[in-house]
Amino acid sequence: MRKEKGAFCLFVLFMALAVLCESRVVKVPAGPLVRVEGQSVSIRCDVSDYEGPPEQDFDWNLIPDGETSVPLISTFEPLYTDPSMMDRIRSGDISVKKLADDAAELTIRKVRASDSTIYRCSTPSTDSSVKGNYYADVELKVIGDSLKVAPAISQPTVSEGESVKLLCNISRAYTAHTSLSVTWSVRKGTTSLEELLTFGPDGMNVGQAFAQRYADGELTLVLPGGGSYGLIMKGVKPEDKGVYVCTGREWTRQPGGGKGWQNILERSEEMGNVSVTPLAQSLVVSLEKNVTLNVDDTLNLTCSVAANGLLSLGMEVVWLVKGLSGSDNQQVLLHVGRDGQVLTGSELVGMSRVQPGTFRLLLPKVQPSDSGLYSCQVKCWLPQGSGGWYQAAEKTSDSIQVRVTQLEPDFKVGLTAPRIPQFTDDPTELLCEVTNLLNIQDGRLSVTWSYANVPEDTSRPITTIASIDHHGVLVPGDLYRQRLGNGNIAVTRSGLSTFRLQLLHTQDKDMGFYSCSVAAWTRGHQGEWNKAKELKSIPVEVQWSSKTPVLSVAAKQVRGASTGGSTFEMSCQVTGQNIQNPGYSVLIRFEDTAGGKSRKVLSLSADSILQLEEGMVPSRADSVTLEKTGPLEYHFRLHGAQVSDRGFYYCDVTAWTRDQSNTWNSGVSAESNKIQLDFADTGPVFNVSIYSDSSQVTPGDTVKMECIMSVQGATSNTGEVAYDVQWFQSPAQTMENGAVPLISMDHWGVVKKSGGNESTLCSIERTDRDTFVLRVYHVQDRDMGEYYCTAKLWHFSPDTRLWSEGQKLTSAPVFLSINLALWDSMKNPVLYGLGAALVAALLSIVLGLITSRCCFSRNPMHTPRSKLMDLEMD
Repeated sequence: MRKEKGAFCLFVLFMALAVLCESRVVKVPAGPLVRVEGQSVSIRCDVSDYEGPPEQDFDWNLIPDGETSVPLISTFEPLYTDPSMMDRIRSGDISVKKLADDAAELTIRKVRASDSTIYRCSTPSTDSSVKGNYYADVELKVIGDSLKVAPAISQPTVSEGESVKLLCNISRAYTAHTSLSVTWSVRKGTTSLEELLTFGPDGMNVGQAFAQRYADGELTLVLPGGGSYGLIMKGVKPEDKGVYVCTGREWTRQPGGGKGWQNILERSEEMGNVSVTPLAQSLVVSLEKNVTLNVDDTLNLTCSVAANGLLSLGMEVVWLVKGLSGSDNQQVLLHVGRDGQVLTGSELVGMSRVQPGTFRLLLPKVQPSDSGLYSCQVKCWLPQGSGGWYQAAEKTSDSIQVRVTQLEPDFKVGLTAPRIPQFTDDPTELLCEVTNLLNIQDGRLSVTWSYANVPEDTSRPITTIASIDHHGVLVPGDLYRQRLGNGNIAVTRSGLSTFRLQLLHTQDKDMGFYSCSVAAWTRGHQGEWNKAKELKSIPVEVQWSSKTPVLSVAAKQVRGASTGGSTFEMSCQVTGQNIQNPGYSVLIRFEDTAGGKSRKVLSLSADSILQLEEGMVPSRADSVTLEKTGPLEYHFRLHGAQVSDRGFYYCDVTAWTRDQSNTWNSGVSAESNKIQLDFADTGPVFNVSIYSDSSQVTPGDTVKMECIMSVQGATSNTGEVAYDVQWFQSPAQTMENGAVPLISMDHWGVVKKSGGNESTLCSIERTDRDTFVLRVYHVQDRDMGEYYCTAKLWHFSPDTRLWSEGQKLTSAPVFLSINLALWDSMKNPVLYGLGAALVAALLSIVLGLITSRCCFSRNPMHTPRSKLMDLEMD
């Protein structure tokens, strides 16, 4: 009983604590709520921890003086509104909306200054007892639209690289719980506004496109005070051109006491258009007039630069020079960076900065090679970011002509031919000499050797053989590169003014006209070499009456092949004329028919290297030979001639000569007459013989018999013949009518045994290509008789790659006899006789019994005799 009372007390205590912990809570946003007159406002009201039905109702009241309550609107009572507010309720300017069972929202579409008061949200009680709060108050402040924006631009038109100040003056009537912000934006062309920078209410925010420039210090915020805000843009660029806009905003804290801000008022004004003049438009680079100097004078050129903001520019100066000839390329004479450091140039060339925008070039001791078109190129750099630079403009002045007068080098060129070939392969030597050489000083000479088929023919191109430049470097021509490389042509120089061309082995194609061109070169200030003068010699003809090489070959048959398998031999005799120290290569060719497609068989090179050609199968490499039997005679031999070898054979001979590098060069070629190899195609001829290891055996022995083929007309080791072999046992009664094969093997090696002689145990075996062995196991008397074999020849043609069927031969028979014992030989006849006699006796007894019973015991014609007659008979 005590335990039950204790439990009841604990339950009552728990319920009391639960009732004390649950109490109604009504919440509205933390105030004050600040709005600009004419804007809308929404105030949310929530209720929680209540009893009763889930759906709750809400009443809104105005508390103008903190005590008096003016009914505004209710979610439960339609007539709840005070008459003074009824018009705004009916027009929908003031409305209430249930957001949920426990939430409602009061909305004023356009707030008025008179709406500034305290708004109370209350909920009628549905609880069993009064606990918690049943209403919550929030203050609404309505302020007037007093925000004004007055922008200004310090300089609407600026040059690239200068700064511009964007000034925004913002004023308003002060209101507690609000804050201001200012935003600078730009509109480029027809694009939308692009934000530069925003200041306030919680700090500063930079547009994404201008973040790097702000980090580099090119955007600076200036706050003079008194509602004035300034933004300075440094180092403006042409792409900064556009219409700049200043936007002022008024902010209030977000409802609910959050840290965020809510924009309640905004006003934008165009500051105006900012125009940026590119530096390239104001940049002017100029040089003085043309100059004419004498040799060893000093060249003095002044480059003048004019541009906006000249003092803030970093200038990179490049002096350019181009030869007076239109084909000359422009070169850099001197290149000086914006820091005054020489990037490219010779120590002999100097430049000084006389004053800002004025640069002077000094080139002492000019030479004729210094003549040309001079220009000054200026690259202007502007600072950007934190110590960086960017190239803003580049301009090159008009060229002026600088001419240096001097006597050009003077000389004469003569070409002679100390050595002219009389025959093909003779050497040729040409000598190019420079005479009367004047005004060359420390210059150099170069030479170019040329060849032409005919002289002074502009319609045909002149071929360059080789040249030696002013550095002494040999430069071969494209068509003569190989001959110069292997030493057949030599180009040399002797001293300053003598050049030599040598053709060590002159060919017929080398006949023509040769000339040399000599050029004089002088050195410039920067160490470069310039061509001052060039002269060409009178062409010299290289010509001789050439003798055409003649080569002939005669073939004759030494040994003819009359049958397949025999040997064929022929020889070739070579005759050559007008060929110097020749070597000969011989190629044996074969044609199936005269004038048909040629096939290479065997070759012997000029170095006596024997090679089997693709027209002969490698397996027959030992069947052919080719050897040199005399100075100009070659012998060809073909062993074991086959049907596929029939045709026409001839020699293809080429004459070879050695060049300077001991390399063989091919010359004239000739073919001999054709020698025919022919014989009757009777196919392979073969014989069949049979051999037995024993002609007499005893019962139970094993007999071995060999069927041997001998082939003529086919080489035994080529594998070009095969056989179908059959073994026969021929008893006397079947000799005339033909016998059934005992066992057989076809030319594919497939063995078949006859179904009619299953009692005979035998096997067939091929011990080599021409021998087939028959073994008969456990011979009996039935195996006695004559045995013979037949063979059908199959021949494989290399040309058609097919097997062809040949003739079929039968061997002579061999007799197999079996030695039997006397009883074994008489046992069967005796037994057969005794059996026949016993059968005959039994048949006789049976016949007698049947006759006696049928004839004497029951004769119908018999009359019974009397007793007297019986006695008489007795």
